[in-house]
Amino acid sequence: MNATVDDVESQILERAMTPDNVSWSRQAAHAILAFKLADADLRRADELAAKARSGSLTPEERQHLDNYLRVGRLVEFMKAKALLSLKEAGAAA
Repeated sequence: MNATVDDVESQILERAMTPDNVSWSRQAAHAILAFKLADADLRRADELAAKARSGSLTPEERQHLDNYLRVGRLVEFMKAKALLSLKEAGAAA
């Protein structure tokens, strides 16, 4: 069975976040935790998701929604790694 692009990306990110991987500094972790999508992007992603649920998404809109989902997943992975780094830093202190 072939892995999808999303599966491969997720696997790569999971390996990047393993506890034995080097932790980020507190400053870097806090900066990453402050990341968020712009309000306009959140609204557009919500609009596209609503169209997807209604079955009226065009192929181009599907690609845009996939892009929003991929970026959102990347930000969430980075935030999880930042939290792990802060937890590790707290245990080391």
